[in-house]
Amino acid sequence: MNANIILLPVLIPLFTAIAGLIFRSIRIQQPIGVIGGIATLWSSWQLFCDVRNVGYRVLHVGGWTPPYGITLVADHLSAIMVVIASLMACLVALYSIRDVDAMRKKLFYFPLYNFLSMAINGAFLTGDIFNLYVWFEVMLISSFVLLALGGAKPQIEGAFKYVSINLISSAMFLSGIGLLYAKVGTLNMADIAVKLNFQSHSFLINSTAILFLSAFGIKAALFPFFFWLPASYHTPPAAISAIFAGLLTKVGVYALIRSSTLFFRESFYYTQNLLLVIAGLTMVTGVLGAAAQYRVRKILSFHIISQIGYMIMGLALFTPLALAGMVFYLIHHIIVKTNLFLLSGIIEKIHGSDDLSRLGGLYRSSPGLAGLFCISAFSLGGIPPLSGFWAKFALIKAGLEIDAFWISLIALLVGLMTLFSMTKIWGEAFWKACPETAESKDIAPVTNLALMYIPATVMAVMTLYLGFFGQTVFDVAQATSAQLLDPRGYIEAVLGGGGR
Repeated sequence: MNANIILLPVLIPLFTAIAGLIFRSIRIQQPIGVIGGIATLWSSWQLFCDVRNVGYRVLHVGGWTPPYGITLVADHLSAIMVVIASLMACLVALYSIRDVDAMRKKLFYFPLYNFLSMAINGAFLTGDIFNLYVWFEVMLISSFVLLALGGAKPQIEGAFKYVSINLISSAMFLSGIGLLYAKVGTLNMADIAVKLNFQSHSFLINSTAILFLSAFGIKAALFPFFFWLPASYHTPPAAISAIFAGLLTKVGVYALIRSSTLFFRESFYYTQNLLLVIAGLTMVTGVLGAAAQYRVRKILSFHIISQIGYMIMGLALFTPLALAGMVFYLIHHIIVKTNLFLLSGIIEKIHGSDDLSRLGGLYRSSPGLAGLFCISAFSLGGIPPLSGFWAKFALIKAGLEIDAFWISLIALLVGLMTLFSMTKIWGEAFWKACPETAESKDIAPVTNLALMYIPATVMAVMTLYLGFFGQTVFDVAQATSAQLLDPRGYIEAVLGGGGR
């Protein structure tokens, strides 16, 4: 297959966004946005299939000899992340037609949304550390405008907190890049890996690794940098919250995985125990924060933090099973968490609020919604045989295999606490009778919400597939783990077996 296939998941959202800016009519922007999402998903799937066949797909933009110029690289991890990100972006774009109001659409919601999709895919595919910074900044600008779009006071407050802490993260990342370039004289990730294999473990390299850990930790909402997330993710419309919840923190997780397994792997043991402690604290603080909340999207926002801890646990354990479990957990969580936010948006359409004290009776009035929520919520809680159970099982088993009993125990207890939060939502919003004091809100028939139900149903079906037929996906996760543990294939694919 032509190597240019790797460009399409970036170029299609870019051209879709430009087309949306040219054709300002909402009636034109909406179908363009959805068609662009479908085309991006198609190209991402083609890339994934290609990578599964050949192992790596590399493109040196402009024909420059590496390590000069811009390099795009797709291995199993980046191909998986691009295809799942494109799928989520496509489904949420469809959901947005019904969820996002006309005022936000007139303010170029769909072009901004496609710029965000472009930046996310670019971050997953870049093979250059400075380009990763550039994609982070494009993503930050797009997400900040989407977060503030509409100008409501809670949105502006949440957007300010979001952008302030992420600008600090960007400054730390850029400082780390500068220190790294001063040491090794290159920005190509594969070339950095080659050069660090022949360098002594100096304080400069370790300090750079800590800067990267801090910068990516902020973007991934790790302990103790997580406070910006629950302060901002519940403020915009559900469609925006959903794509943020599903993908933005995962870009930070991806960057942490890539740096730790590729060019900081030789000094990884310096930060491995620290990363394991951070994973445990992230799990605990996130789940305790969720238990104290009484609004659906606030609870879900804290659970993003908690679930990130599981992914970092897999990275810190650094065994074949742990890394495979981490990849499977990433796939599971992106689907489930995105869907839970979409479902919270449907709840708000029906009741006009996501405050649990004002909700009730949804099990009887909206049985379809109740069924969809049950699948995603109990998967997040780890109920067998849903996908969350297998993801947690793989990570806990990996911890027990190397006698990491304390982190395995924390993961098990946090899973039980997650289930508590999900049953709290179920009991308050779905099972109990609707409070008489709740604000009644007449809405259009359920058929008018079809564009919101269709994406949620597709994601619920995917969750069931991962639970009942997940072995195929886990096989892909194991192949990804093997590539991460042996980066020589990545280096040889980019540099042709050499380096400078």
